[in-house]
Amino acid sequence: MAKGADKGKKRPKAKASAKAKAGVAKKAKAKRGLKSKGKTKRREPAPPPGLGTEVEGVLERLFAVIESRRSADPEVSNTARLFKRGTAKIAQKLGEEAVEAVIAAARKDRDGVVNESADVLYHLLVMWADAGVAPGDVLRELERREGISGIAEKKARLEALAAAEG
Repeated sequence: MAKGADKGKKRPKAKASAKAKAGVAKKAKAKRGLKSKGKTKRREPAPPPGLGTEVEGVLERLFAVIESRRSADPEVSNTARLFKRGTAKIAQKLGEEAVEAVIAAARKDRDGVVNESADVLYHLLVMWADAGVAPGDVLRELERREGISGIAEKKARLEALAAAEG
């Protein structure tokens, strides 16, 4: 065929892979504030800048107060009373608060979820303090896991556990 002989003919467009199409669709939905599973979602306002730092600061301050109450009078401080009663009681209280948060969520009680979540976080921080774990330790672990599939993360942990045992 001579050069330029096919000028009038349309060339078939190169087909994009399904994976590429899905990626483009996902990005477009994310820009519009939609879930990637095809379901629409109400647009949520963007979190204020520095919210992560603000949350981290609140956790660090609360943790510092909890640590300072370790040696306080158990008759005056609930935190001191928890430390005095020991690890098992601290764990039990965390479990109780978690159940209350779950019940509030199941009832679709937004205010209850907020209040019980605050209780869960407080008791979680008491448990961390009792175990010698600082909020920064947990935040670093969350950062390490960021962007890793939950399934892949769990598989890697199970494989590491099996290798350590066997």
